[in-house]
Formats: sequence, C-alpha cells, structure tokens
Amino acid sequence: MKTYLHIGQNELLRAESVVGVFDLDHCTVSRRGREYLSRADADGLTLDASGQLPRSFVVTTHPYHAQIVRLSPLSPAAILRRGEPWDAE
Repeated sequence: MKTYLHIGQNELLRAESVVGVFDLDHCTVSRRGREYLSRADADGLTLDASGQLPRSFVVTTHPYHAQIVRLSPLSPAAILRRGEPWDAE
C-alpha cells in the first residue's frame, strides 16, 4: 500500500518522493529561502498546484531533476493531515 499526499487542485504526490513540506511565508523571510525558490523558478523546476495564492511549497524528488518545487494553496499542516494510504494495486 502506498501513501499519497493531496497538495491541492486534485494533485497527489507519492509520499516517498516528498523531501519536505514548507511554509512559504516563513521560508521567504530568509535570504537563502528566497534564493532557493528563485533559482528553482529560473531553472523551470517550479510547478504551481495552487491555482491561487500559494501558502506552502513541497519539494519532491524527480527522475530527471534533483528536486522539483510544487506550490500549494494549503498550509503545511493541512497537507500533512491529508496524507492517506491508498492501495494502488
């Protein structure tokens, strides 16, 4: 059984691919956080699953890139509560 995280806008991520779930407001306060997000955006590695003002971002592994940043309209706490096992077999 695999666990998936729902991050908004009908987007599900496999839990084992998630590196971290971060609060966007807290991370953009620091220079390093802003630089990380700017670099990911400039490299085309940011995907917007929010469809509106994002509240958090989820960093995931990817077969072709080291990491992908996915923006989400949900808070980190809401994303983590939405993790659910799902039998994909």
